[in-house]
Amino acid sequence: MADGSCTALLLGAGPGGNLSAAATNFICQSFDNITSQFGTVSLQLTDAASAIDSTYLLFSAYLVFAMQLGFAMLCAGSVRAKNTMNIMLTNVLDAAAGGLFYYLFGFAFAFGAPSNGFIGKHFFGLKDVPSPAPGFDYSYFLYQWAFAIAAAGITSGSIAERTQFVAYLIYSSFLTGFVYPVVSHWFWSPDGWASASRPDDLLFGTGAIDFAGSGVVHMVGGIAGLWGALIEGPRIGRFDHAGRSVALRGHSASLVVLGTFLLWFGWYGFNPGSFITILKSYGPMGSIHGQWSAVGRTAVTTTLAGCAAALTTLFGKRLISGHWNVTDVCNGLLGGFAAITSGCSVVDPWAAIICGVVSAGVLIGFNKLAEMVKFDDPLEAAQLHGGCGSWGLIFTALFAKEKYVNEVYPGHPGRPYGLFMGGGGKLLGAQIIQILVIIGWVSATMGPLFLLLRKFGLLRISAEDEMAGMDMTRHGGFAYVYHDEDSPSHKGGFMLKSAAAGRVEPGQTPSSQP
Repeated sequence: MADGSCTALLLGAGPGGNLSAAATNFICQSFDNITSQFGTVSLQLTDAASAIDSTYLLFSAYLVFAMQLGFAMLCAGSVRAKNTMNIMLTNVLDAAAGGLFYYLFGFAFAFGAPSNGFIGKHFFGLKDVPSPAPGFDYSYFLYQWAFAIAAAGITSGSIAERTQFVAYLIYSSFLTGFVYPVVSHWFWSPDGWASASRPDDLLFGTGAIDFAGSGVVHMVGGIAGLWGALIEGPRIGRFDHAGRSVALRGHSASLVVLGTFLLWFGWYGFNPGSFITILKSYGPMGSIHGQWSAVGRTAVTTTLAGCAAALTTLFGKRLISGHWNVTDVCNGLLGGFAAITSGCSVVDPWAAIICGVVSAGVLIGFNKLAEMVKFDDPLEAAQLHGGCGSWGLIFTALFAKEKYVNEVYPGHPGRPYGLFMGGGGKLLGAQIIQILVIIGWVSATMGPLFLLLRKFGLLRISAEDEMAGMDMTRHGGFAYVYHDEDSPSHKGGFMLKSAAAGRVEPGQTPSSQP
């Protein structure tokens, strides 16, 4: 209250018509002090809320970044020992090159606002970041960068064991700097033409709901890997002269399991972390119902989908192959996670189990189709992330719950929701459009890139190098060495032997052992 208005109000009060000047000054000064204290407390609470949300987002970013270690271990275990160093180096450079290109271009293309519906136009090189917009600061950039490099990591698995190193650098930079950011702008930026967070003019009245990226991340990485693997062709020995499939098994199931659990752990930043903030109430003050509840529910749906997919894959593959295979189970588990990523925040836990069961069938079916058409993907990345990611978008359109949709995407009463939950088919239409435009966009950008790399001789290594292994021919030595201290010709020293020296490749005959 202004000084004059407080004084004028109080001078006309009191039994005699006026309060004394001293009393008036005292009351007004006390009122001003109380108002100032309330204002200070309010600002402190605002700062505290921002600090809590920022800390939550940073912690989630760290979890998503830890998935890079999971990708690295999974990839290393899934390839043959002679290519371990190569695949590990590509995972490191996915993060490093992706970091620079996402900083220079990717973040601006994805979230540079204000912009049109197709692509962002601001914040190149993080200029003007932090932005006056709430929550739009360095923490947000770090979180989105972790997602971008995850998409690049998916693609690297599809083209493992036969791709030139320079090709990795080129496609990874292009994917994280342009292809992926444009897709994330479409579906995650408030300006995106198909975003569920648009303030108005929503696609089919709902927008495409892809909460944490079954389409934006997994389909983009999987479709890019599909084109890379198709254009390169299968690895030598993957199919025999009669066209029959020959298993080129990875060299370490232990690394596969380690990578899977690291990815599982990181998924708790990938899915629940996509809320961006946590200190947001969904009801009256004190109702103990808010975004923190949705975060917990999202972690539960993520967990159940993966568990259901793992068990379904276990018994499904047992019926098909006659044995229990831990690698297949790990891939099935990850397929369940990729599928639930779209609808994790807007479905009930029981629906997540259905998502996982079906995703296992999708993965098994796509793997069978890949064998039939002689498609070679050492990590099943295209089938897993592309196929299960597509199913995840459809699943969301079928099982999204009205209450959760309105809480997570507020501001549009009457928004369509899941078809099986009574919400009509408009959300399904939006999800199908998302699948189609992602396939079209990634095919139109990454397909020509891989073709150009092949045309200029930059894509695939020579047959001799592939048979010998890229670790020795391209990276100066094998990843594994053994120290033979008992060799009589190396007393006082060590003799180094490659762990891959005793491996027999398809078409070779074992040499006799001394």
